[in-house]
Amino acid sequence: MGLLDDVIGAALGSKSASGLSSPIAMALMALLASRMSASGETPQGSPGGLGALIDRFRNNGFEDAINSWIGTGQNQAISPGELRQALGQQTVEDLSQRTGLPHGDLLSQLSHVLPGVVDRLTPNGQLPSDAELLPGPR
Repeated sequence: MGLLDDVIGAALGSKSASGLSSPIAMALMALLASRMSASGETPQGSPGGLGALIDRFRNNGFEDAINSWIGTGQNQAISPGELRQALGQQTVEDLSQRTGLPHGDLLSQLSHVLPGVVDRLTPNGQLPSDAELLPGPR
């Protein structure tokens, strides 16, 4: 079981995300799990993992928020509307289609759990490797 499973499961009140089929667990996995192909490229339609999520926040004007989640201090809150801006409309559309959740519900739920999940994935401000995040041999 990978760190990502453990953290998502803890955030959602379960032992691991792998046993969860909740729409929010699916959305978090889609956002945070790197979907690199053998060639090292991220397949089209894949958000690209934790590093790509961090880049997206920084590039869309939400560097303070994402940095607070990665850092060791208090996590800055993010509203559903701000989260939509940070993720981008296409990512919100993709996640809504994957999960079956309307945009508003998806963004509302993610705005509550995503700061804590990113915080737990980056203890002491350090990003985990893809191998640490995902299940499998390490």
